Amino acid sequence: MKEQSALDRICRVLAAIPEGRVVTYGDLAEMAGYPRAARLAGQTLRKLPRGTKLPWHRVINAQGRISLPEPGASRQRKRLEHEGITLLKGRVDMSKYRWRP
Repeated sequence: MKEQSALDRICRVLAAIPEGRVVTYGDLAEMAGYPRAARLAGQTLRKLPRGTKLPWHRVINAQGRISLPEPGASRQRKRLEHEGITLLKGRVDMSKYRWRP
């Protein structure tokens, strides 16, 4: 029951991330009410069904990098670039693209 609650809360925040913006795993967890639970956010994203409409690609690590292994990393990079988010040397400019509601 508690796990489902965390899943629901994290998914609600995930759905609210605007196009062209990113959050870190830690940001996502904190906004969902789970401070210092970046791993929980990552585990939750791994449980999303294939083909989900939720913008999972807008979540990156605290260094502004994509944490997924290939081929997921390429898919995430393409989706971010499609939204106008540029990666320079594999990093997103967090001061420019980080979402802070």
